[in-house]
Amino acid sequence: MRNFTAIQPNRLQPDRTDARTRILVVDDSRLQRRLLTGKLAKWGYDVIEAASGEEALRQSGQSFPDMVLSDWMMPGMNGLDLCRAFRELSGDRYAYFILLTSKREKAEVAVGLHSGADDFLSKPVDFDELRARIQAGERIIDIQRELARSNHVIRETLTELQNLYDSLDKDLQEAKKLQQSLLPERHRIFRGGTLSLMLRSSGHVGGDLVGFFEAGPRKLGLFGIDVSGHGISSALMTARLAGYLSSASPEQNVALTRDKWGDLIPRPPAEAIHAINELVLNEMDTEHYFTLMLANVDLDSGLVQIAQAGHPHPLIRRNTGEIEQFGTGGFPVGLMSGASYQQFDIQMAPGDRLLILSDGFTECPDASGKMLGEEGLTAIVDSLGGMHDEAFLSGLLWKLSEFAGASDFPDDLSGIMFQRNDPATG
Repeated sequence: MRNFTAIQPNRLQPDRTDARTRILVVDDSRLQRRLLTGKLAKWGYDVIEAASGEEALRQSGQSFPDMVLSDWMMPGMNGLDLCRAFRELSGDRYAYFILLTSKREKAEVAVGLHSGADDFLSKPVDFDELRARIQAGERIIDIQRELARSNHVIRETLTELQNLYDSLDKDLQEAKKLQQSLLPERHRIFRGGTLSLMLRSSGHVGGDLVGFFEAGPRKLGLFGIDVSGHGISSALMTARLAGYLSSASPEQNVALTRDKWGDLIPRPPAEAIHAINELVLNEMDTEHYFTLMLANVDLDSGLVQIAQAGHPHPLIRRNTGEIEQFGTGGFPVGLMSGASYQQFDIQMAPGDRLLILSDGFTECPDASGKMLGEEGLTAIVDSLGGMHDEAFLSGLLWKLSEFAGASDFPDDLSGIMFQRNDPATG
């Protein structure tokens, strides 16, 4: 059976106004043509005839047949040559080709099949056998046409799907730009510390988000969010959550409150996460939940207050090179009303670096499927001791790619690095 993927159904019966099968009879014997055309016409077929292969090709170019009945032995272009030329002429169109021959050797039949013939009929022609062979050919032609129609529908569907994909891809590219705009600054220098942020989605958009906000005089709020799942719905939820921790609209920031003089001050992180949990359960109709790390940094003293809601433990790389992990684990946000969260403190000295990373790092697999884990992450952080700020986060990604053996990762990656500096020297 031939390849039907490129068939164009509207070319199978050009300019046809009837459903009768059109048969082209090719024979250099006028008597033989008359006998065949007479029988075929009597059986109700639309018959055209040609006295040579060359004439048959001209006829086919003007009115393409459904079936060809050709003598093998003819002067000039014989039946085999005609069959080859006809197949080249037909292109994507299909016609059933029967060779009339007195040849019965298997090798000769194989040559005919290799030339493109579909069937053979021995001479002298038995008309009952001829009619049976033609009816069998018509069944093949019907199947071919049905396949052609199906392929046409498939091609149209694929074209529509491609257009939809292109439109969706364009929208996702815009969505990626919008999501990245939620992180307008990736590096900020404060008197008392430097802050670097990283956000990398595994697809166009993802469910991770990191950010910071000013939390009053000499106070800095940090957050890392990892929404369950991937893709558009997760990205939409991160956009909504960004509003709860907005640096642009402090009045709407759940992690901030006002003191008795009306000044904005940081809310205790555990209390803020509890409030966000209740807001999500009451205001969002979603099956998504998320992990969250929320921290308040005192830029003068170096004290960091942190609450953890299922997010990976924060790491501290001390100025001595020692690496410590902190945390209580905690329950993810958006699963259960009334959940409580614990708070803990980390004291940073000048030169210490705080890392808040999503689980895309520790759960990144290597080629064998083994995950990096907390020990592997600690080893990478240790190996990057000489790097700082954005270079450190870039090095972290490079080392992770080296571990995974690929530059594409199965999960979103996000991270915050805060390095404390001496506030007296900047």
